[in-house]
Amino acid sequence: MGMTEQESATPSSPTPLPLELQSLVRQLHGAHIVIDADYRIVAANEAYRESFATGREVLGRHCYEVSHGYAVPCDQAGESCPRRQAAQSGHYQRVLHVHHTPRGEEYVQVHMYPLRDASGKASLFVEHMTALPVARATRAAGGLIGRAPAFVAMMDQVSRVAPTDTSVLLLGETGTGKEMIARAIHESSSRAHAPFVPVDCSGLAETLVESELFGHEKGAFTGALTRKTGLVEAAAGGTLFLDEVGDIPLGLQVKLLRLLETGTYRRVGGIEPQHATFRLVAATHRDLEQRVRDEQFRADLYYRLAAFPIRLPALRERRTDIPLLAEALLSRLGAEHAQRLATDAIECLLRYDYPGNVRELRNILERASLMADGPEIGRRNLPPEICAAACRAESRASPLRAAERSSLARAVAAHTGSRRELAAALGISERTLYRKLRILGQR
Repeated sequence: MGMTEQESATPSSPTPLPLELQSLVRQLHGAHIVIDADYRIVAANEAYRESFATGREVLGRHCYEVSHGYAVPCDQAGESCPRRQAAQSGHYQRVLHVHHTPRGEEYVQVHMYPLRDASGKASLFVEHMTALPVARATRAAGGLIGRAPAFVAMMDQVSRVAPTDTSVLLLGETGTGKEMIARAIHESSSRAHAPFVPVDCSGLAETLVESELFGHEKGAFTGALTRKTGLVEAAAGGTLFLDEVGDIPLGLQVKLLRLLETGTYRRVGGIEPQHATFRLVAATHRDLEQRVRDEQFRADLYYRLAAFPIRLPALRERRTDIPLLAEALLSRLGAEHAQRLATDAIECLLRYDYPGNVRELRNILERASLMADGPEIGRRNLPPEICAAACRAESRASPLRAAERSSLARAVAAHTGSRRELAAALGISERTLYRKLRILGQR
């Protein structure tokens, strides 16, 4: 007879842990715990308790309860489960999760190592957790916020490439936060002590580009009264961020390719080659592969730039993050009194498609905040064109699906507790709740 979801989540008694292994865990550098086959924490060092434990003692409790507040393992709640993956593969696993910490929710890199017993079975698992510097950097910069699967997958890619010197190409629509991600990559790299130099490629005039990028010597041309430091030189030891690199004219593409291939450049009017020591992060909202096919972008430059491409999801691809984003954005607007969104406003915002993405959401909320006379922002305070577009989108959905989405949106907006408590309040399993949230986030 098959077990129910709740029965399968009920653990047996914690596996006794050898004293030698307990001693080893206590001495490991960084936050470590040991989990048994039933997901129970059987050992934890002080670094873990200080950085990631919230509330009462962690020993004997489920890892998913401590880290997420879940009543079931991560994979039953809509996330990847490194413990299950390590058990199935028998090898080390790495995933990015959003964990509860004493500092609030944080992106945490989870490293899972299976330990085999005498029979060769993985019966214990060592878990090492590190909070992402890239997440702290984005929070300090005003924050990239999200828990939707598409957003967490993007953050996982960022966390993997940030500590390296690999060139990164950020792909995404206008307003998705490409410069913020570029800054976070810089701040969590070994170059964080050096400059981060952004360059708006769409605003570079081709006739002046050499001087802007590479600088010039005194007397190099009429009006060159002093030596000028170029942006490439200004980024020495740090990160050069080429924003909207897809708009670079073909003439400049040749010069940029030469710089990337040789690592050297000359100031305008100069003789001595200068050595470039920057890390490159580029970004574009354009389809560069299509521009290569249309012969508007050099293929050799594209392959140089796209060593590690990262796609930033559009806001409509992570709708479940909209209430969370809206709350954070409202808190930063600096209104005279704290404001909150009414349920009807949240429903409207959830149905809109946001061609301008998070930047557009911020502008919508800023206007709505000014239009609201009290602490609550209602649908009536939103721009009429936003509500009209949302109504058209809702009319295209089936009545049953529309009603369910509306009901779920109201519940998510009104609930301040854990996902487990929300599922209980709705009378559904936590796994079903996460499935419905994913559908809402992906339309």
